[in-house]
Amino acid sequence: MRRAVITASATAAGVVLLLSLKPHDPSTAPAISSAGAGSARNTTQDTGQGSTQGTGQGSGTGAAAGGAGAGQTLTGSAVNTRYGPVQVKVTMAGGKISKIDVVQYPTRDRRDQEINSSAIPQLNQEALAAQSADIDVVSGATYTSEGYTRSLQSALDQVQK
Repeated sequence: MRRAVITASATAAGVVLLLSLKPHDPSTAPAISSAGAGSARNTTQDTGQGSTQGTGQGSGTGAAAGGAGAGQTLTGSAVNTRYGPVQVKVTMAGGKISKIDVVQYPTRDRRDQEINSSAIPQLNQEALAAQSADIDVVSGATYTSEGYTRSLQSALDQVQK
């Protein structure tokens, strides 16, 4: 009888603890920008409703890069990775990359957020320094790095057109 009481109370305590757990909130992830020397900065909110097929073409907007101070904003295609889509928006000024915003990146769980909060500023910094998509992957963020470079390259390919 004593074991039954202990077992029942332990089971009840376990059920109460299990029911009190709150699932993580899959909140929207802020875009990470290259503004501010590679630091993470919240500029816009990703609504999570964009194209995640990875096959869509990016769209270019803005003035032609011929004029002084004129900028051109190019959005790369959303590239599906194992952990979620990655999409970048590149601002060109004077034929050079002046700013890179990552508008979509994996944020499914805390680990994704932790990895990408440090990897994306590194990728932005390397891409700005290289002025191309030919950059090294960030250790521990291989899938995000590959998606980033493919999306960045699709945006840069639009400059050629």
